[in-house]
Amino acid sequence: MTSTAAADIGTDVNIAADKMAVRRRTVAQAIVEYLQVQYSELDGEKRRLVAGMYGIFGHGNSVGLAQGIDEYGVDFPHYQGKNEQSMVHAAIGFAKASNRAATLACTASAGPGSTNMISGAATATTNRLPVLLFPADIINNRFGDPVLQQIEHPVERDVSANDCFRPVSRYFDRITHPAQLLSTLPEAMRVLTDPVETGAVVVCLPQDIQGAEFDFPESFFTPRVWHIRRRPAVEDEIRDAAEIIRTAKRPLLIAGGGVRYSKAQELLARFSAEFGIPVSETFSGKGSGPISELNLGGLGVTGTVGSNEIAGGADCVITVGSRLQDFITASHSLFQNPSVKFVHLNVGAFDAHKMGSFPVIGDAKLNLAALRERLAADGYSTSEGFRNDIAEARKATAEVREHDLQAFPGENMSQAQVIEILNRETNSQDALVLGSGGTVEGIHKAWDTSNGTEIHFEYANSCMGHEIPAGLGYRLARRDAPGDVFVLIGDGTYLMQPTELVTAVQERKKIITIVIDNRGHQCIWPLQVAKGGPGREFGTQYKERGKESGRLDGAVLEFDIAANAASMGCAAWSTTTVEEFTAALNEARRVEGPAVIVAHVEPWRYLSGNGSFWDVGIPMTSQRPGSQEGTAKHLEGRARQRYYAATTVPDAN
Repeated sequence: MTSTAAADIGTDVNIAADKMAVRRRTVAQAIVEYLQVQYSELDGEKRRLVAGMYGIFGHGNSVGLAQGIDEYGVDFPHYQGKNEQSMVHAAIGFAKASNRAATLACTASAGPGSTNMISGAATATTNRLPVLLFPADIINNRFGDPVLQQIEHPVERDVSANDCFRPVSRYFDRITHPAQLLSTLPEAMRVLTDPVETGAVVVCLPQDIQGAEFDFPESFFTPRVWHIRRRPAVEDEIRDAAEIIRTAKRPLLIAGGGVRYSKAQELLARFSAEFGIPVSETFSGKGSGPISELNLGGLGVTGTVGSNEIAGGADCVITVGSRLQDFITASHSLFQNPSVKFVHLNVGAFDAHKMGSFPVIGDAKLNLAALRERLAADGYSTSEGFRNDIAEARKATAEVREHDLQAFPGENMSQAQVIEILNRETNSQDALVLGSGGTVEGIHKAWDTSNGTEIHFEYANSCMGHEIPAGLGYRLARRDAPGDVFVLIGDGTYLMQPTELVTAVQERKKIITIVIDNRGHQCIWPLQVAKGGPGREFGTQYKERGKESGRLDGAVLEFDIAANAASMGCAAWSTTTVEEFTAALNEARRVEGPAVIVAHVEPWRYLSGNGSFWDVGIPMTSQRPGSQEGTAKHLEGRARQRYYAATTVPDAN
């Protein structure tokens, strides 16, 4: 329907409606129609940019966006989330599976419904993944102030609870007039498709504004394609970076998430093989490195012993698309060669300059190709001696892995054994989603990527509760693609947020969730013991409150996660041995709907350490001997932290 009458909403806004075709729509209806004609294009592949909308409807959006989707949503599915934070995590999983070229929108009612999305927004922004959020907001006209769920600020009257989104968003706006959509929505699409600026895009919608009518120009709803461009670095950066690398005797490549997003895996493998440069992987980069004798595995605090050994002596670190967070750099203590130089290929200048790196700013695939040409022309190659060192480092890693996978007498099966079985049983058609707890170390350190399984690691924000909804989002993006989506979590994460299993049942989307049940937040237990001494774990075990002590040091809690999952409509198994887990995994492959396998493992059996340092807060004034010893040892680690001066081009003279 079109109209030629300008909307009369008591303002002086006039878009010359009498001279152009317009659509009279509410704000909510216009949003729905606009989103349905926005597309992304990456390497010639065109797709819907926002593929649908997750929503939990309350009074703040049930007659706004809900009505708009119901009346004007054409091939624009609504997914009924069970928790607002989980909705955003599902959108993150969808975006990751779509290589950041598509995502889902999320809407929630005013007040706590909307603020529940903040942790999800922080997770998206930290991981540089696009999500589009429409939190409902307070009544704009203020006639009924204070309205239900309104936070009243005594001085700043335009502040609402949704202002909490500002520090965790890449783009934030609040719609106070329908005409704002004409500039806000295109800007939102731009940020979503910008490899540098992408993250959480938040557009707050006051409840009354959602239903406000306006004559939107017909041209506003013209289909638009947002091109995700590959931008090369300037020639000077390529030339100088090649000069820095050319002088290196013991270089190391770090494969970050940017390798995956740029689809540069094959080129990275060629670069590594041609010049004999080993590759270590970050969390987001897990699985992006080459399947070769030059892949050292994970790097840093949860990395392999071989990877960290080579990193410690590296004289040139070539990073491709990473944030270089503290787990990867061992809190700036890993790279100990006094002459070490850094070259960082990244689409964003902010990341490219970290740790004094020489920046090569632009698309990873294009710039790896340009660097390869330069180095090949110079005949660059590492020495046979260095390659022998790489082989010895890989051997050391294999020996530690073999030790950790053994069956220890008198113990339950270990978490490492569960991961090894999953590793053995998955293939290149499958995907694995994880993001917090002890499973992080298991996958980063011990997972063999040669099976080709796609891995979605969320360890930038390490948000417990992310994994199940992200797995569902992954499945939604993959549609009917072959293979299974596996979610690997601990019991702590399961207890926080399992309810998107109901949505998976509702949508008939199969995900297989594997729960490592060790009766507590056991990955924190060794940290407390290391810093406080034996017996100093506190608040990490699932135990009853002791009658005499008044503390949580009583009997271990008994609860049945498998039964809980079954009550939500999932096929479920509870396993205690390697044989039972293997059989359950094979059965879960065959069922049609969502499945949950609980693996009861040895509570305190973790992978062997690698000696790296991680800087955390320590009790500087504790009077306990154990804490004093732990603090002293931690301070020794801090002494290894380094300041890395800016890497410069070698003097030609």
